[in-house]
Amino acid sequence: MNKAKRLEILTRLRDANPHPTTELNFSSPFELLVAVTLSAQATDVSVNKATDKLFPVANTPEAIYALGVEGLKDYIKTIGLFNSKAQNVHKLCQILIEQHGGEVPESREALEALPGVGRKTANVVLNTAFGWPTIAVDTHIYRVSNRTKFAMGKTVEKVEEKLLKVVPKEFKVDVHHWLILHGRYTCIARKPRCGSCIIEDLCEFKDKVDD
Repeated sequence: MNKAKRLEILTRLRDANPHPTTELNFSSPFELLVAVTLSAQATDVSVNKATDKLFPVANTPEAIYALGVEGLKDYIKTIGLFNSKAQNVHKLCQILIEQHGGEVPESREALEALPGVGRKTANVVLNTAFGWPTIAVDTHIYRVSNRTKFAMGKTVEKVEEKLLKVVPKEFKVDVHHWLILHGRYTCIARKPRCGSCIIEDLCEFKDKVDD
C-alpha cells in the first residue's frame, strides 16, 4: 500500500470520527489503568459492567488496596480470569502507593513494571490518559492492519513498528482508536462488512464480501 492510500484512509477515518476514544468507562488515569488491565481477554462491555459498580466504591489505589484481593474479586468476578486479575490489580495498587505516591506514572518503563501491565496496556494508558502518540496493537488492529495491507507484520510488535513508521504525526495520537473501532464494528474477524466500509475502495484485501 502506498503513502497516498494510507493518507486517504486516515483522512476518511478522521472525518468520520474526529475525536475517538476508548469504549472503556474511566474518569482518571488510574481508572483507565485498572480498566485496561481488566480488559485482557475480555470485552469492554463486560469490564464496564464491573467497573461501573467498583469505581463508585473504590477508584483510587488506596481504596482498591483496602478492599483486599477477595473484596476486589466480588466486583470483578463476572470478568474472565478474575482471580489472577484481582491479584494483579491489588498488587499494582500497592506498588503505586509505595513507589509512585498513589499516582499513575507517565513512564513506559514504570508502567510495564506493574503486575498485569504489558506493552499494549502501557501504550493505551500513555496514549489515552497522557496523549502520547503510541499505538497499542490488539487483535483488531493486527487484523485490520494486515487485512487491508495498511501495515503488515507477522507479530503485533512488527505491526506496531510498521504503524509507527507509516502513520503521519498528525494522525498518531488517534489512529489506535480508529483502527480498533474499525476492526470491532466493520472489519470484523469472520465476515468483514465490506459493503458498508468507508475505505473499501482503498483496502487491498482480495476476498471482499458484500453485506
